Amino acid sequence: MPDWLTSDEWRAVNLSLLVSFWASVLSLPCGIAAAYVLARFDFWGKQLLNGIVHLPLILPPVVTGYLLLLTFGRRGPVGAFLEQSFGLVFAFRWTGAALAAAVMAFPLMVRAIRLAIEAVDPKLEQAAGTLGASRPWVFLTVTLPLILPGVIAGFILAFAKAMGEFGATITFVASIPGQTQTLPSAIYAFLQVPGGDAQAMRLVLISIAIAMLALLLSEWLGRRVARRIAGT
Repeated sequence: MPDWLTSDEWRAVNLSLLVSFWASVLSLPCGIAAAYVLARFDFWGKQLLNGIVHLPLILPPVVTGYLLLLTFGRRGPVGAFLEQSFGLVFAFRWTGAALAAAVMAFPLMVRAIRLAIEAVDPKLEQAAGTLGASRPWVFLTVTLPLILPGVIAGFILAFAKAMGEFGATITFVASIPGQTQTLPSAIYAFLQVPGGDAQAMRLVLISIAIAMLALLLSEWLGRRVARRIAGT
């Protein structure tokens, strides 16, 4: 632990990194699938699916957090089933913070990946299909390598968004130091007590540094992958 951070501050930073990482990793397969369906298929209810995917961007975060609490809380239909069947609890746990962050970041991930898929010429996929390749194999061998920059950008944008998530997280899992108190909720908590401005400012600077690092890493990885694809 760095000497210039208190134990509470370090726990908030560490928990935020943990929550954001798992929120991004676990939502990535669903994000790729949703983006592919929206980019490549026309079907009844497509606009409804698109609306549901982007709903967290429009709803107040507190509303999203409350809906998660109703659904995944211990008395909620999904939460009760998961606890009784698998012993998995989301409400007021760090796993719930990861779930809330994943839901809030999901639209950004899907949008970045969808734009990457739409930029791929469908004729390339059709050509692979005419050679006998199945649709999943075409996606894995043709589409996925071409959209890797978009996937990377979507992942890192989701990670950065998850790092800054506050409203849905604090509504769903509260702000319990060492358990569910992430960077944004820790900043808010420090601002509510006399003399907490210095601690809040340190965490603000850390948040800015992580966000900038994530954006720079996204740009660097995206360009590197794009150059590698262009050179093959």
